[in-house]
Amino acid sequence: MLERLITSLQNIFKIPELRSRVLFTLAMLAVYRMGAHIPTPGINNEELFNFLQDRGGALMGFLDIFSGGALSRLTIFALGIMPYISASIIIQLLTVVVPHLSKLAKEGERGRKAIIQYTRYGTIGIALIQGFGISLGLEGMNQGAFVLEPGWSFRFMTVITLTAGTAFLMWLGEQITERGVGNGISLIIFAGIVASLPSAVVQTFDLYQVGQLSLPLLLMLVVVMLAVVAAIVFLESGRRKVAVQYAKRVVGRKVYGGQSTHIPLKINTAGVIPPIFASSIIAFPATIAGFIQVPWVQSIGAQLAPGSLLYTLLYVGLILFFCFFYTAVVLNPVDMADNMKKHGGFIPGIRPGQRTADYIYKVLTRITFAGAIYLAIVCVIPELLIYKLNMPFYFGGTSLLIVIGVGLDTAQQIESHMLMRNYDGFLSKGPLRGRSS
Repeated sequence: MLERLITSLQNIFKIPELRSRVLFTLAMLAVYRMGAHIPTPGINNEELFNFLQDRGGALMGFLDIFSGGALSRLTIFALGIMPYISASIIIQLLTVVVPHLSKLAKEGERGRKAIIQYTRYGTIGIALIQGFGISLGLEGMNQGAFVLEPGWSFRFMTVITLTAGTAFLMWLGEQITERGVGNGISLIIFAGIVASLPSAVVQTFDLYQVGQLSLPLLLMLVVVMLAVVAAIVFLESGRRKVAVQYAKRVVGRKVYGGQSTHIPLKINTAGVIPPIFASSIIAFPATIAGFIQVPWVQSIGAQLAPGSLLYTLLYVGLILFFCFFYTAVVLNPVDMADNMKKHGGFIPGIRPGQRTADYIYKVLTRITFAGAIYLAIVCVIPELLIYKLNMPFYFGGTSLLIVIGVGLDTAQQIESHMLMRNYDGFLSKGPLRGRSS
């Protein structure tokens, strides 16, 4: 298997187009990682980093993962790509309730370009607001000890710097998507998470050397890590195939239809959106409470901190809610049934129309419930290991979901390029299935 993998990697560089795409992607990710170490002007970065590590709280640690550590150091990429993700999610949700956006979503390529443009505008708007909030927060934190020259000039410079950094990352992601391999935005998040992997491994090994982590616990940690990764790979590739039969139609002298196909319904349709939303909603009040020195506020913040029973219950509940909510936004059984009926398609044994919509809704509800339980378990296991068993599990469930999902999608795209030119893919037992297959 290892020999086959090495051969497949060598085949990548035998295809000129694929080789240039892979090298371009690596070069753009290297630019991103270099920019993540360029500090924002006018700030005492060392003092700020130490303060945020001690007082940043759950939300700071959560967001710092997605920025590749740029937020805690407040570099030019401190906001990361999260404003773009937030704008994308908002626009996607608005397409359900705003008629104009709903109409654009059905207009094909032209509508898609218009929605992308709205997403860009939304990204800049969110980045401006967040940048201004960060500049005001820096001037107010610790009596302004982190700002060298407070005032409107500092605020303007900070807002422009952070917004420009986010806009550049957005452009970088679009360039990777167009000229590289994989989804550029996802790969930028992937690179930020993976960048902290070496330090996490070193910290774990140091704990073992000084005796704080025994050998049985270390082996248990490795086994749990491999088991979680295997479960994510298996379930992220899982599909519920709903059989669809198309009736034969005679148009002129030609016969259309008559073939059998299926609708692939993913077990985890919502992806990593539910854990991201749930973590953000719960961690926000806990982080705010960390900066307010009032006893009852501090008590509420402690109850909402990771590891507490209330935090775990709210976390699981919000994951379940957002799984069903986001799936309902993305997939509409009524539209699916209507499209099948227009093209002469039907599910064997189910009457076209409302009966088909009810059947799809029933199947979708069942697999969404299973996917929500899977997401909740994957996201809660790291919390139990860290806060209940005191084990150094440095990657949360959301991070693992993103890393594995993006890795599967990128490997699938590379394999598609290779198979188009008669080179073997990565696996000998059929094509690799990513989240988008």
